[in-house]
Amino acid sequence: MSFFDNHLLNLVVFLPLVFAALVALLPAGEHGQIRTITFIAMVVDLMFGVWAYMTYVPGGPEFQLEYRARWFDLFGTSYHIGVDGLAVSLLLLTVFLGPLVVLASTTYIKFRIKEFHLALLVLQTTMLGALVSLDVLLFYIFFEAMLIPMYLLVGVWGAEDRQMAAVKFFLYTLAGSLLMLVAVIAVYFISAPVGARSFDYASIYNGLLDANRQLSACTTAGTCDSLTGLAATLHTWGPWLFAAFAIAFAVKVPMWPLHTWLPDAHVQAPVAGSMILAGVTLKMGTFGFWRYAIPFFPVATQQARPFLATLAVIGIVYGALMCLAQRDIKKLIAYSSVSHLGYCMLGILAITAEGATGSAYQMLNHGVSTGALFLLFGYLYERRHSRLMADYGGIAKVMPVFTAAFVIITFSSIAVPGTNGFIGEFLVLLGTFKSDLGEAAGNPHLTAVFGAFATLGVILGAAYMLWMVQKVFFGGITHRENQHLTDMNLREGLTVLPFIVLVAVMGLQPQPFLDRLEPSTDRFLARARVGTPGAELQEDRLRVEVMSLPSRQVVAAPSAPVPLAAAPAVPSPRQ
Repeated sequence: MSFFDNHLLNLVVFLPLVFAALVALLPAGEHGQIRTITFIAMVVDLMFGVWAYMTYVPGGPEFQLEYRARWFDLFGTSYHIGVDGLAVSLLLLTVFLGPLVVLASTTYIKFRIKEFHLALLVLQTTMLGALVSLDVLLFYIFFEAMLIPMYLLVGVWGAEDRQMAAVKFFLYTLAGSLLMLVAVIAVYFISAPVGARSFDYASIYNGLLDANRQLSACTTAGTCDSLTGLAATLHTWGPWLFAAFAIAFAVKVPMWPLHTWLPDAHVQAPVAGSMILAGVTLKMGTFGFWRYAIPFFPVATQQARPFLATLAVIGIVYGALMCLAQRDIKKLIAYSSVSHLGYCMLGILAITAEGATGSAYQMLNHGVSTGALFLLFGYLYERRHSRLMADYGGIAKVMPVFTAAFVIITFSSIAVPGTNGFIGEFLVLLGTFKSDLGEAAGNPHLTAVFGAFATLGVILGAAYMLWMVQKVFFGGITHRENQHLTDMNLREGLTVLPFIVLVAVMGLQPQPFLDRLEPSTDRFLARARVGTPGAELQEDRLRVEVMSLPSRQVVAAPSAPVPLAAAPAVPSPRQ
């Protein structure tokens, strides 16, 4: 790689932090300069992120644009970053949202402007850092660091009950993260002998691989009494370690019944906080299942799959039913996140090519459609300062452009064919039903019942979203305040337009996005199937290959002093 490519991910991750330092030097009253510099930072970061996305070669090595440097040799951790197809796609989504979040907050945030933009820039670095980390401890550090700026966004610039929502969000996520920390330390100790231990992702996964094979084989044979060493340890403690990872990521998704923090956080958060939360932060949960929990513990995953898939389906249906019961528009959008992310989890747990591909695509779709819904409602709230559907009605007559944009994004959210949402949900449902046909071939198996209940969520999704659109935008204008609402202005239109373009492009031409996801999907399936008795394994996709740790620079020891030549004898005066 060239020097630029070798450091490209470092630029993407830490550029917002560099600009945050510039913002920190500005006087607090320079609101225009603060917003401008933050916007420039996000735009430049977007350019580098697009460069990274276009540089990634789907047919190349699993992890690309790698950079690795020694960090704490004593603890076996290094600064190691790189991207696969899923990570680089989520990275693109993250940098895409950055400039739009800044534009959306131009008039929404009216106090502590400097601190708000500092929080945005720091949060951008932590999210990007978590996505590109190839050292498990480094991932955990970025994963935890996201809590601080997000807590501030909700707790300082949120609505009337912001402190309650921020504390609830922080405690839920922190409790899950601490469980994951215990599991991370445990796999560090068990995956390699003394002297070879490392937090590097490849070292831990490859160290557990043979033991997982043995454990899967003994499960097929029906007896695991003869296991020794690491395989015996995984047989005893693997389910508990998987549970620790799974709980941490399930809180982040969030999966039912660990979802209760999300509606409060969304409702109280400013528009920027809701966009980032829906667009990127929640994906850290699904990404964590995909990258860490399932590949590390495929046997425990197989044992827990029916239970987790049941929770995913409950989340889909429960979230949709809760949407039908809402009168608060923002809370309705929040519960729709619970429902849509259930599809992401169900696709992962189907462990079929269609299901996994649909899950990965749905992660991107959710960031686009739900992020845009929160953005549009934020503009509406600025005009009317009400979240209740009853306070609207008939506003399509005075806001036709805004209504058209909202309806397009609504079609994306309910997966109308031709939009991005249709591709993701169709593949997830197809993969779930196809999983029911894989039992005879020894492949992972979920019954068609899961797909049937998940399909119910599609129907309910159309019901609650169209009902909300009808109540808010159509009919007669029943409130005098709504007669004088202004339509979308130029700044707002420029912020919404990229979302509408992506809805169409990802819905009508999904193949370029799927091409980059396909290699990650293939490897994820190969590694998840290690835990399935009798499954046919693709050996060439099992092991993780990464760049080696740079050799330690050894300073040459100073050479021994060379003795001086003996001086010639001086004759004595007596001679």
